[in-house]
Amino acid sequence: MESTPKSLRLQIGIFGRTNVGKSSFLNMIAGQDVAVTSPLPGTTTDVVEKVMELLPIGPVVFLDTAGFDDVTELSDKRLAKTIKILDRADIAILIVEPNIWTDFENEIIEKLNEKNINFFVVVNKIDETQPTDSFLSMLGNKVSQYVLCSSTNKSQRENYINQIKSRILNIIPDDYNLQVPLLSDIIKKDDVIVLIVPIDSQAPKGRLILPQVQSIRDILDNNAVSVVVQDTEYSTALKKLKEKPALVVCDSQVVHKMVAETPQDVKCTTFSILFSRYKGDLNEEVRGAAIIKKLKPGDKILIAEACTHHPLEDDIGRIKIPRWLRNYIGGDVVIDYSTGRDFPDNLNDYRVIIHCGSCMLTRREKLMRIRNAIASNVPITNYGITISMVQGVLERVLSPFEDALRIYKEELNS
Repeated sequence: MESTPKSLRLQIGIFGRTNVGKSSFLNMIAGQDVAVTSPLPGTTTDVVEKVMELLPIGPVVFLDTAGFDDVTELSDKRLAKTIKILDRADIAILIVEPNIWTDFENEIIEKLNEKNINFFVVVNKIDETQPTDSFLSMLGNKVSQYVLCSSTNKSQRENYINQIKSRILNIIPDDYNLQVPLLSDIIKKDDVIVLIVPIDSQAPKGRLILPQVQSIRDILDNNAVSVVVQDTEYSTALKKLKEKPALVVCDSQVVHKMVAETPQDVKCTTFSILFSRYKGDLNEEVRGAAIIKKLKPGDKILIAEACTHHPLEDDIGRIKIPRWLRNYIGGDVVIDYSTGRDFPDNLNDYRVIIHCGSCMLTRREKLMRIRNAIASNVPITNYGITISMVQGVLERVLSPFEDALRIYKEELNS
């Protein structure tokens, strides 16, 4: 569990007004000083993340946010970051003080309900003020679950944490652990799956990237056979296999070579397409790719990178995709970039959004981005689907996914 990627952990947002003890609460849960605490309003600036194991729940990330009633000089920027956490949080904890309930608490609950985020309330600082019966009655009418605690009372820490764990288990969404399959539904026992993994300047030294590692593990978990080769050895590997593989999966940057060398009766796809459905909505991103055929020189495009990194000389998002798009369209396009968890609100400005594979985002975050794009009437697709589209092989690499292939053909003809 300690090595579980952050994007695959349960994301727990901590919300509340300034100085209700959100940071003290996080420090109590973690058993260490994770967040700076102070009686001064606005102490928490950027979102504080604490990755930990919370047994029996498992790997989690607590997200400590700025106060909803922040009126300091940087309040607008802080609150914007707090609001964005609503697109990421799987569940939420609302921290309040005894006998105080304001419009800010009502606003937080309203936003949590809008996003369908399950939550419970922690009444903090009961060592300073005991909640009245009338306050608890009011609270019981507004929320289904709450906990009374003092986050600075170390002698009661275990008692409080056990209550909090119980509430968390009660509100975890029923479908949280029902992950969309990566490969398990399209392979079977004893199948041979070939994974083509180029080792180039963008390959991390001494290791594989997350989609490749997860694919290998999924194959092993399903008692199939994983064969991992570089693109330069793919043709040789095929000749050495006694039987044709059941499936071939490649890095999108070598998709044209993979398709050319793969027998027509062998299904094939890309890691990026696998992650499109694992972390998002493959059908929607395939539908979005069809717009690329209608792009014209001068159109404005958003390329969204979920991770932050120093662009390399042959960077996929900054260099290769723009070049492939220009060649496909026959002219230049206007490209904006968003990185990390920054995602623009003005999506209407764009003809299409081309998103990375989202291995650093939670599935909830990626789905929220897709939903926001749909609400703005802007098509959204991803890197690998775009690459396969402009190289003329998208139908081939959608062969394992009949619904997505049908939708793509329908969109092209519409």
